[in-house]
Amino acid sequence: MNRLHRLHTALMFNLAFLAAHAVAAAPEVPAFSRMTPGGAVAGWQTLKPAPNANDTRYRLVPDAGTVVLKAEAESAMSGLIHPVRVDIRRYPLLRWRWKVAAPLQTADMTQKSGDDYAARIYVMFDYPAEKLPFGTRAKLRLAEALYGQRIPTAALNYIWDNRQPVGTIQSNTYTDRARMIVVRSGAAQAGRWITETRDLAADFRAAFGEDPPDIVAVALATDTDNTGESATAWYGDIEFLPGAAAEAR
Repeated sequence: MNRLHRLHTALMFNLAFLAAHAVAAAPEVPAFSRMTPGGAVAGWQTLKPAPNANDTRYRLVPDAGTVVLKAEAESAMSGLIHPVRVDIRRYPLLRWRWKVAAPLQTADMTQKSGDDYAARIYVMFDYPAEKLPFGTRAKLRLAEALYGQRIPTAALNYIWDNRQPVGTIQSNTYTDRARMIVVRSGAAQAGRWITETRDLAADFRAAFGEDPPDIVAVALATDTDNTGESATAWYGDIEFLPGAAAEAR
């Protein structure tokens, strides 16, 4: 896979910014559990990183009395994104469920050639470009000129990795404006549903060393185009929560 393709993949969720000011302020993410198996994934937009990339297949399926999103990737990369503006001071928590059939075997988050994941959740932030160093702004302008779209200035990526320990935080190998956070790793919990709750504000501070701006989008992806592997994952509902509400549940 060429460098520009991988750069585009790492930055592909820029479409969130195009719709950021057109979406409602309430942090509502369309719930898969309220959708119909085999139906359209309403409220989510498909993101394709490059014209020649294979698509990850996403479909709604029944699972233990509810409906979830199943992702199947065979040397593929595409994602789903929902633009939503969230006041992180009011809704600092993100909760979701996910499951993987197995982690990838040859992926390596420390290498550009291994930038694939069986499952990941993205959160994009409305970080002011003027606060970035000049060199970073120049790189973003170059990428925007190449792709004709605005590039996200800050993103957290919650990943199910295959080798790095849980809690690892590092920059994406293609851009330091996307930070990777290992939430699950290895095969020990594969095949079972796991519920995650993350403090987005705390994670942003840990990853970027400063307070977070508002959120503009959430996305998900199962990604195997670089390693050429196959992966299957399932995603449950994704919710933004106030701290007190999460503690009470």
